[in-house]
Amino acid sequence: MIYIHLATIGNSCNVCTEVLCLGRQKKKVPDAPVVRVRIPRPKDREVLATVESMLGALHLKVRCLDGTVRIARIPGRMKKRIWIRENDVVIIVPWSFQDEKADVIWRYTAPQADWLRRRGYLS
Repeated sequence: MIYIHLATIGNSCNVCTEVLCLGRQKKKVPDAPVVRVRIPRPKDREVLATVESMLGALHLKVRCLDGTVRIARIPGRMKKRIWIRENDVVIIVPWSFQDEKADVIWRYTAPQADWLRRRGYLS
């Protein structure tokens, strides 16, 4: 088998090279990307919710799938890494001693939320 290295044409500072294999066709790229989605665990009291409004000071008003509206808190380990906006789908864990408050533990991306809607997890 013969391999040919072709330097990219154009910008000279570009270091990338392309390897072509003679006598073979290029591999086909799948059309739909694989989406991996974390599902809430009922045994850990996890519930799906949609963010209704931002209240400030890392607090959100969320509407849960069980029909209740809760005040959710973004914990410190998530506040700088994950940005949460209105209408985002999140997983929350209600507090054991105060059911109208909860902690956010996961935020879904748009493709993950679409997958949840197609599979019937979100109504």
